[in-house]
Amino acid sequence: MTTNTEVRPPVPPFTRETAIQKVRMAEDGWNSRDPQRISMVYTHDSQWRNRAEFPRGRLQIVEFLTRKWARELDYRLIKELWAFTDNRIAVRFAYEWHDDSGQWFRSYGNENWQFDANGLMELRYASINDLPIKETERKFFWPLGRRPDEYASLSELGL
Repeated sequence: MTTNTEVRPPVPPFTRETAIQKVRMAEDGWNSRDPQRISMVYTHDSQWRNRAEFPRGRLQIVEFLTRKWARELDYRLIKELWAFTDNRIAVRFAYEWHDDSGQWFRSYGNENWQFDANGLMELRYASINDLPIKETERKFFWPLGRRPDEYASLSELGL
């Protein structure tokens, strides 16, 4: 945990409405695929567990995300609120991507987030499974970038 003067609203304690807002903001950020921009919503000493990697701090987060999107091409993500408390949010998510050979995947997972008082994420624990899919099985078809507001949610897509 860190003392920080940066503020990233909404800040804890979360309500259902502000937790949903925080989840959508995170989804939008990750769909930008801009590691530097994304790193700014984490504390300077943020700690992650992402599969078998354990980035610490913004520099390692940028390095991790840069590697991620060099191999996970045409990445599109949907996140959905699962649960929340005062300063913690749990989400489930799915994202689709393909590798450089053209093999498509749908990656499913859950994340547990903890925020400091200024709304910066200090802890992020992700558990993720990758399912190879055929291109004809894809469900995420919006143009790269932010998912349109009218696009179906994970629940609406049956995921």
